[in-house]
Amino acid sequence: MTELLALSIVSLIANTLSALAGGGSGLLQLPILLFLGLAFPVALATHKVASVALGLGATFKYLKAGTLNWRFSVLVLASGLPGVLIGTLLILHIPEPWTLLILAFLTCGLGLYSLLSPALGQQQQSRHRSGSKRWVGAAGLFFIGVLNGSFTSGTGLFVTLWLVHWFGMDYKRAVAYTMVLAGLFWNGAGAISLALQTDLHWPWIPVLLLASALGGYLGAHWGLKQGNQIIKRCFESVTILAGISLFIKALY
Repeated sequence: MTELLALSIVSLIANTLSALAGGGSGLLQLPILLFLGLAFPVALATHKVASVALGLGATFKYLKAGTLNWRFSVLVLASGLPGVLIGTLLILHIPEPWTLLILAFLTCGLGLYSLLSPALGQQQQSRHRSGSKRWVGAAGLFFIGVLNGSFTSGTGLFVTLWLVHWFGMDYKRAVAYTMVLAGLFWNGAGAISLALQTDLHWPWIPVLLLASALGGYLGAHWGLKQGNQIIKRCFESVTILAGISLFIKALY
């Protein structure tokens, strides 16, 4: 009971912050699963299944708000899903310290880039939606999909920043796309692929699903009410702190 209580509290906090910042739930949720004794492949698959509920909770809120353009959503799904499936085939064969160090560098870089770009993501400025630049954007989403399937922890943050940087979204809209398309569909595909390759820890799945769904809904609810500046600061805080924690975990 003590383990389940700790797991539910950490999962709720992690998924609420993730839905508000546009990713990062695995940076808290995955370590707690490892700390409680699960082997890395089992913890990874269990977290991935639970993260689908995060996307489901956020999707319910964002669909009610009518935030998404479904034509652009198809581009995100078609670009990222193949990468996710490739990533899930790679991850179980890569040494964990290497994955953590790579992800630490990339995650810190995201936060610093956003921090040093004050105007980034403050206003919606749609761009690169046609011609060759659209396919460059699609290639970026494919690469992030590979990261999502392989590194899993915090890669939703990469989707958020790519949508802001390349496609000109504001932070509020980018977080909505990340939570629905990456959180639900990308993570769903990754969860199925990982579950076919390794075991899940089924006794903890119901608690994780409930906490993830509730956290996703609460984060999306607060995100819709907040301005882009607050969401930007939350994104930067989560990415930089997450990157530092990944460095520590990789080195020790």
